[in-house]
Amino acid sequence: MSNYQNHISIKAWAEEDRPREKLSGQGRRSLTDAELIAILIGSGSRDESAVELSKRILHHYENDLNKLGKASISELCRFKGVGEAKAISIIAALEVGRRRNETESKPPEEVKGSQDVFKLMRRHLMDLNHEEFWIVLLSQSSKVLSKELVSRGGISGTVADPKIIFYMALQQQASAIVLIHNHPSGNLKPSQMDIDLTKKVVNAGRMLDINVLDHLIITDKGYFSFADEDLL
Repeated sequence: MSNYQNHISIKAWAEEDRPREKLSGQGRRSLTDAELIAILIGSGSRDESAVELSKRILHHYENDLNKLGKASISELCRFKGVGEAKAISIIAALEVGRRRNETESKPPEEVKGSQDVFKLMRRHLMDLNHEEFWIVLLSQSSKVLSKELVSRGGISGTVADPKIIFYMALQQQASAIVLIHNHPSGNLKPSQMDIDLTKKVVNAGRMLDINVLDHLIITDKGYFSFADEDLL
C-alpha cells in the first residue's frame, strides 16, 4: 500500500498540495524547491510524479540549486522522465533567476577597482563548467568601452593569445585593459601559467602604452585580484 501511495499522481493529490494550485492559493514562497521545479517540468513519468522526479534531481545535486544551475542539457536528460524540453525549462528558469540577481545591482559603467570588475563580469563567468578568458576595455577616464571574450577552453584551462588581446584593445582605442578568467574548480589560487601570462601581457602593454590594470580569477565563491595582491 505504501508503494502505491508513493507513486500516486499529482492529479489525485488534495488540491492544496498540488504545486500549481499551492502557488496560486498560498503564494510562491510556500513551495519547496522540488515543487517549483515540478511546475517547470510539468509532468513526471508512469513511475513517479513530477514532484518525486524533481526531488530525485535535487538529491543528485545535493539539494544545491547552484550545483543544479551548472548542469547541462545532456546531464539532465540522463534522469528518467526528463527529455530535452524539460531540461531546457529547468536551465532557462535558473538562468532567469541568476540574471535577476545581477540586475538588482546595476553593473558599473566605470572601473575604480577589482570589485567593480567583479560586479561587471561575474554573470558571464559563474556556473560555467569550462574556462573562459575575457578582457574589459577601458577609456582614459576608466569608462567601460566593452567586454570581449578572448577564448573559451576546457575544464582545466584556456589559451589567451596576447596578440588577440591587444588587437581588440587597439581596435577600440582602449587606454587600459583588465584581464579576467574563471576557474571552474573553484580554486582561487593563480596557476603558474596564469602568473606567466599576466607578466607577458603587462610587458606587452607597456610597449603599446596600454595599461594592464588587473587580472581577476573568478569562481562561484568570489574572486582573486592580481592588483590587490601586488602581483602585477
